Amino acid sequence: MKALVFRKSLEFRTDHPVPMPGRDEALVRVKLAGICNTDLEITKGYMGFEGVPGHEFVGTVEQSGDKALEGKRVVGEINIGCGECSFCLDNLQTHCPDRSVLGIVNRDGAFAEYIAVPLKNLHVVPDTISDEEAVFTEPVAAAFEILEQVNIKSSDKVCVLGDGKLGLLVGQVLHVTGCDPVVIGRHREKLSILEEIGIRTEPVFAEGRPLREFDVVVDCTGSSSGIQTAIQIINPKGTIILKTTVAQNAAFDLNRVVINELTIMGSRCGPFPRALEALEKKALELRSLISGSFKIDDGIEAFRHASRKGMMKVLLRMD
Repeated sequence: MKALVFRKSLEFRTDHPVPMPGRDEALVRVKLAGICNTDLEITKGYMGFEGVPGHEFVGTVEQSGDKALEGKRVVGEINIGCGECSFCLDNLQTHCPDRSVLGIVNRDGAFAEYIAVPLKNLHVVPDTISDEEAVFTEPVAAAFEILEQVNIKSSDKVCVLGDGKLGLLVGQVLHVTGCDPVVIGRHREKLSILEEIGIRTEPVFAEGRPLREFDVVVDCTGSSSGIQTAIQIINPKGTIILKTTVAQNAAFDLNRVVINELTIMGSRCGPFPRALEALEKKALELRSLISGSFKIDDGIEAFRHASRKGMMKVLLRMD
């Protein structure tokens, strides 16, 4: 089958083997897949991954032990736990020490014509959600995870750092759930997407910005320096939520964390049902977040395109 394969460098292959679904797994024909910042970081050595990257996808079930799923359009959660450890037994399979992660850890991902996914990870996509919307399910779920972790009050001053793909999604998710965030970024054209739907934005480090102003800061910068910026603008006893994953390590001022009694929280995968509900309600502006669409045959060029400054979501089509 056609696939993008990363081993020291990214290659387009036409002879990659079709995955053989195991027990309690389904074979899914991928329709669309999205390139995210984590995929770009993988090509720089993140997680030491080798194989087929890609974890944001929508596809059709072609083979399944559950015959009712065959022919259904699905999206899939990306973490696959061992099912036997204490984390899995406590429904924390996303933290299973022996887990695999689609396209990120010990498991081929979605930048291929087919992918094998455990049945328990699959969610059927409602007919009212288009493929172009459904492919955003995983990052939208990741945005909703913030609300699963932190009780953000309407009176809280909330900031989202970063105007990339995830930053714009996080800003929208916080906004539709009653919060009034300000999204700070470097690109006026990206920030305008949020301004048009009533979300406050600000150019990075606007003149006169107080050093300490926010109660909650969400780092979606995609940069190892994002946490330092968050520490500079957070109020004492505030909460910093980290969404950034990068290949290089971050350095930041631990003294300020201690002195200002800050809470720093990592945040990644989130609730798919909540994301699909938001997509079905058309609660989010997504089409403005798509910067391009490429056939899998042109996947190398798609990665180059996605790596350019100012790019948003780049999609890979398997047809």
